[in-house]
Amino acid sequence: MSTEITRIPAEPQPLGSQLSTAAANVARYIKAGLEGADNTVLAYSADLKSFGDFCQFHGLNPLPAEVATVARYVADLADIPRKLSTIRRHLAAIHKHHQLRGYPSPVRAEELALVMEGITRTLGKRQKQAPAFTVEELKESIRRLDVTTTAGLRDQALLLLGFAGAFRRSELVALDVEHLEFTERALIVHLAKSKTNQAGEVEDKAVFYAATAAFCPVRCTRAWLQQLGRDTGPLFVSLKRGKVKGQALPTLKRLSPLRVNELVQLHLNHDEDGHKIPEKNYSAHSLRVSFITISVLRGQSNRFIKNQTKQKTDAMIDRYSRLDDVVSFNAAQNLGL
Repeated sequence: MSTEITRIPAEPQPLGSQLSTAAANVARYIKAGLEGADNTVLAYSADLKSFGDFCQFHGLNPLPAEVATVARYVADLADIPRKLSTIRRHLAAIHKHHQLRGYPSPVRAEELALVMEGITRTLGKRQKQAPAFTVEELKESIRRLDVTTTAGLRDQALLLLGFAGAFRRSELVALDVEHLEFTERALIVHLAKSKTNQAGEVEDKAVFYAATAAFCPVRCTRAWLQQLGRDTGPLFVSLKRGKVKGQALPTLKRLSPLRVNELVQLHLNHDEDGHKIPEKNYSAHSLRVSFITISVLRGQSNRFIKNQTKQKTDAMIDRYSRLDDVVSFNAAQNLGL
């Protein structure tokens, strides 16, 4: 049996170079794949710069990096300390960078896995997570909105659609008006791309009517569309001040993920007078985790939940459920004693 496919070349060969003389259709798909890879590297650019600065300071080579170099780097991150998710993201950046440049990645080494196991044990597996709100807390925040204003209409639709659709904030800001299909039974949202769907295959979410108009994500989204006055372009946008107080004008500029997070925090973490409620620390991610947590508590099957969240495994449902309160969520309270 030939060992050619396992031989590491003397000189690095960029990803796809071995197929550079392939048929035109293959080359076209290679180009599309590399464009996606370049976007991944761009997303990791801050992490790669951090690793590069570390190597420069210590006189180490960042590319190709030795396993010992990466081990020192993640140990330094853990000592700061950085969160486990942050350290793993840095490792993913280093791995992807080596892969695209044709170098063997040090990230998959068994020695590094042992270091990461130690870091995990030391830092602890429980990370700071977005908390889940209750339906009543969401309704209370909706009641405080002034829906006679443009901002109130937008934020009402944003909160309700975000929750009922179990949306990530990146998905909310990427929505276009033409992604929405209203039917008698539900609003169907056609997602072209998401965090777990990078290939661009359309995924659908169904958002249903609610009994009360003020809390109905479908009718509130319709009301916001009427305010927008157009049938194409971004759905959730920033506003510019109008001539009449409270009647701001929608722009064509999408809300940023950061702004979505700020709006969720503004409406869910403050009282009617605008004062921060100390015990509340909800974020945009709470829209998604609250959908999952409430669905689990109401006995919905993982299959039904995944139809909306588009998560791939049951383990992700467990990870996103906020059922850690040992008193509130415990089978021992229903033993019939």
